Amino acid sequence: MGEVVRVVFLGPPGAGKGTQAKFLEKEYGACQVSTGDILRKAVQDRTAVGKKAAGYLEKGQLVPDEVMLNLVAERLREKDCAKGFILDGFPRTVAQAEGLEEILGELGWKLDSVLCMRVPQEMIIQRLSGRRSCKKCGNLYHVVLNPPQREEFCDRCNGELYQRDDDREETIRARLHVFETQTVPLVHYYRKRGLLREIDGAGSVEEIRARVFRELEEGAA
Repeated sequence: MGEVVRVVFLGPPGAGKGTQAKFLEKEYGACQVSTGDILRKAVQDRTAVGKKAAGYLEKGQLVPDEVMLNLVAERLREKDCAKGFILDGFPRTVAQAEGLEEILGELGWKLDSVLCMRVPQEMIIQRLSGRRSCKKCGNLYHVVLNPPQREEFCDRCNGELYQRDDDREETIRARLHVFETQTVPLVHYYRKRGLLREIDGAGSVEEIRARVFRELEEGAA
């Protein structure tokens, strides 16, 4: 693998994309860019595109592809992305993928790989539905994987733990359905371009990390 890495991470909620992206960020000095980060930073910095995005968010509307692509273009042109980037959760549609290709073409860049995390649905539901958050400090726990010392109370601040609405099983299943509907065409799109690398997302964090790095190396060979 070269010194600069430019990849897209695809995968359902709870697949561990953020955790694995952090490993790549540390190894290659690339910047991790998520849709949420892009939106928050642009709105906070009050850029022209950020103001436009804020208008949709304030009305509770989805930010259109065109606005999201402009936000991504702004972010990728920042200095830290010249060392490489990991796009986490973007693109989400074929239209966004086509727009991303145009942006990278203008910058004289191209994607190295599209890493698609595959995790059984029931495992994702177990991971997410077991999460508990502290009402006071926001610290995260898991009833099986990372339980608090005292049930229902935070180890850090003694705050009450609760389950977020989006971590309830029925909500998770709905989110997974939306993801699968959106992602199937995107997977076909990147497979045709020879960029797709599928990763088994089951197992320990270290086992998954080893698979991610192995796929990147093989993709660059």
